[in-house]
Amino acid sequence: MKIEAYSQVFEDQVVRLWSRTLFADPLTAGKFRRQALFDDNFDPALCDLALEDGLVRGFILATKRKFPYLERGLEPQRGWINVLFVDKEVQRRGIGSQLLEGAEQKLAGLGAEQLTYGAYSPSYFFPGVDRETYPAARGFFEKHGYRAGEKAYSMKKDLQGYVIPETTLAKKAELEKAGYRFIKFDYRYALDLLEFTRAEFGGGWKRNALISMQNNTAEDCILLVLDRDGKVAAYCMRMIDGNPQRFGPIGTAAAERNSGIGGVLFDIMQFEMTRRGLCQLFFLSTDEPGRRFYERHGLTVFRTFTDYRKELKQ
Repeated sequence: MKIEAYSQVFEDQVVRLWSRTLFADPLTAGKFRRQALFDDNFDPALCDLALEDGLVRGFILATKRKFPYLERGLEPQRGWINVLFVDKEVQRRGIGSQLLEGAEQKLAGLGAEQLTYGAYSPSYFFPGVDRETYPAARGFFEKHGYRAGEKAYSMKKDLQGYVIPETTLAKKAELEKAGYRFIKFDYRYALDLLEFTRAEFGGGWKRNALISMQNNTAEDCILLVLDRDGKVAAYCMRMIDGNPQRFGPIGTAAAERNSGIGGVLFDIMQFEMTRRGLCQLFFLSTDEPGRRFYERHGLTVFRTFTDYRKELKQ
């Protein structure tokens, strides 16, 4: 078994082995290129293959930012292990450890002090380790010094036959009487929304809204709540990755929270998706408070991820 830098000669093998080994997260060559090879920060030196007789037996992709990510900048002390897998036929032979330790050494040499598995913005494949689907991953990463943190939840809902609840309609009428307006996105509010998302939630949220505007999908995919002064007080959107059934994010201004605005807005979006013939709503990641919010609106968890990080000794 030898470790070599990634070459596109092995692209088909990598994609097929990925889809077979990470069976809950299969992908196409196009998705692999978009999220890995075509990422601004892709570095061939941080992408390795384990080869045996010309066959790909293992793969690792790691990342260290070369270009600033919005207000986060370069995050110079951080590094990511985006994905790691080994062919089931040759597991428990130390191949995964060899790939991981090699990537860690390279990341440390580039100045990384904290490593995160999976949750790399903006192009993560998974928000952490799915310990239920891939039970061996937990022991593997913990053996290598990674520590479990908070959980993230992927959730979904069947939208067939969805009707906005009467309680939501009553709450909407109450809020409208108080001066709030629930509207579809209009480009007159483009700059207001971009500043709202940046100030309230950060650059990643702004980026999602901006891309939707640039792609001319914002009028179909974004809903707004305007306050008494005509300013954005909340918003939600969908299709951030091109999938029309993918919901999120949704956010309400800190000063407006606990007023019921978010719940009304979410129910309106469900109805708008149903009107477009979409049979399901899903998203990949929310935290514990988010899980409770969505469960009140009929969503169920379909995968649970655990954040895994490691502090490197300097």
